[in-house]
Amino acid sequence: MMNEAPLSEDIDNNTGSAQLFQESDVVRARIAWYYFVGGLTQQEIARKFNITRLRVNKLVGQLRAEGLVRTEIRLPLIDCVELEGELQSKYGLVSARVVPHLDDENEQQRAIGEAAGEILDSMLVNGMGLGIGWGRTLAAAIPRLTPRRFERAWVATLMGGLTQGPGTSSYELVTAFAKALGSACYYLAAPVHFPTEESRLLLESHHGIADVLNRIRTADCALMSCGELSSRSQLVATDAVSENLATLKACGAVGDLLGSYLDEEGNPLSHPLNRRLMALRPEHLKNLPETMLASGGVHKTAIVRAVLRGGYVKRLVTDERCARVLLGASG
Repeated sequence: MMNEAPLSEDIDNNTGSAQLFQESDVVRARIAWYYFVGGLTQQEIARKFNITRLRVNKLVGQLRAEGLVRTEIRLPLIDCVELEGELQSKYGLVSARVVPHLDDENEQQRAIGEAAGEILDSMLVNGMGLGIGWGRTLAAAIPRLTPRRFERAWVATLMGGLTQGPGTSSYELVTAFAKALGSACYYLAAPVHFPTEESRLLLESHHGIADVLNRIRTADCALMSCGELSSRSQLVATDAVSENLATLKACGAVGDLLGSYLDEEGNPLSHPLNRRLMALRPEHLKNLPETMLASGGVHKTAIVRAVLRGGYVKRLVTDERCARVLLGASG
C-alpha cells in the first residue's frame, strides 16, 4: 500500500535537528481518525505519513490538550462508580467523580481536570456568576467546555495572583474560562499574600477590589483545586509561603484551599499568613449554591480530606488512589 503524502518535515543537515512545520487541519484530522477511530498504532501512523513516531505522539497530545478529540466511554467503570457512592455517603457530597489512577502525575491532573470540565459544562447557564481558582488541573477543564455566548454571565478569580507563573495562575485561567463562555471577566488584581494584614485591608477598600470580593462571595458556582505543603505546590514556591513554611507546619497545616491554610480537620489556621490573604475565605464557600473541588494524587490526600471534613465543597473530582485513601480507616 502506498504511503500518504509526507508531511512538511525538513532536516537541517548541518545541525541534524528537525525543523517541523505546522500540519494542516486536514492532516491532523486524518491522524486523529487513524489513531482514535481506526485503531492504528503511533508507529503505523508514522510510517503512513512518513514522519517520526515522536511527532505522532506530540500531535496526539496536542489534539487532546486543545479539546479537538473527546473520548466517550459508555461502559461504566464499576470500581470507580462504587468509590463515588462511598465518597458521597461518607462526606455528605452532592456528587463525586473518580477517574482511574495514572502513574504520570501530569496526565493524572489532566484527567481530573477534564472530568471536572465535563461536569461544569453541564451546570453552566446564562446569567450565572462563576468563581475560578488556579492550577494545572483547572486549566485542563477548559477544553471540555462547550463554547457559547453567555453575555449575562460573569467569571471572576477567587484569589489573588502571582507575579510570575507557568501560565496557570488565577489571571490566565479566569481569562480563558471567560473567553470560552463569552462572558465578562473580573480579576482580584492583587497578590495572594500581602506583606502585612494592614496592607491587605487597605487594598480591600479599593472600590474595584471590593466589587470583585462582593461578586465572588455571592457567586453561583466555584471551581477550585487545593495544594499540599511540598515543593510540587506553586504557592509553596513563593517567598511569602516558603518563609513561613516551618511555622505553618508547626501549627498543623496540611495544605491550602484558595491560599488559606487548613489543619487536618479543615479549620483555617490562626496564622499571620492567613490574615494576609487576598481570596475568598473557606467559610464563605459554604454559602455558595455550587462548589467543586478538582484535585487528586496520594500526595494531596491530607488536604483533600481536610477540605471535605470542613464541608467547603459539594462536589469532588479526584482519582482512584486518592479516593481509596480518603475512604480508609484514617479518613
